Amino acid sequence: MKSPFAASTIALAVLLLAGCASYRPVAPAFHAAISKPYVLDAGDRVRITVFEQDGLSNVYSVDQAGYIAFPLVGAVAARGLTAQQVEGTLAQKLRGGYLRDPDVSVEIDRYRPIYVMGEVGAAGQYSYVPGMTVHKAIAAAGGFSPRANQANADITRDINGKVMTGRVLTSDPILPGDTVYVRERLF
Repeated sequence: MKSPFAASTIALAVLLLAGCASYRPVAPAFHAAISKPYVLDAGDRVRITVFEQDGLSNVYSVDQAGYIAFPLVGAVAARGLTAQQVEGTLAQKLRGGYLRDPDVSVEIDRYRPIYVMGEVGAAGQYSYVPGMTVHKAIAAAGGFSPRANQANADITRDINGKVMTGRVLTSDPILPGDTVYVRERLF
């Protein structure tokens, strides 16, 4: 007959192995997204300046459909485009009968928010700041709870229209729109 200690040790080993079996390394595209140029999406706010056109220069939001509502030309696609690509699109549309040679500048005014969930002080939506890491996002959310796994976290990220989740170290950078999930530690 096995002792209760041996049975509990075997049960613990099975649980640990089951937890390890669900871990999969992040796809290479997950980390590659960090070094690519920033692309706009719903929730971003951009400052558009049209030289010598104060009536057109303003701050505009990218709506849920991924468009910017711009005076004179209407809806301008922004989802998946860089600020420079939106500059070119706007200049082209303004040349189409509105301005002779428009000089357009587009810059990010406010990034879309990040979300921090799980074992943190105050889960919720937070403003993204360039250079933010997982650890800084957790700090913004009130820090780790007493039961939190402080070594790593799961990040869910939209990469080229595909939602991916990966486990990363807390020192890893995050991107606007990411969801950070802090898991509970086993012991």
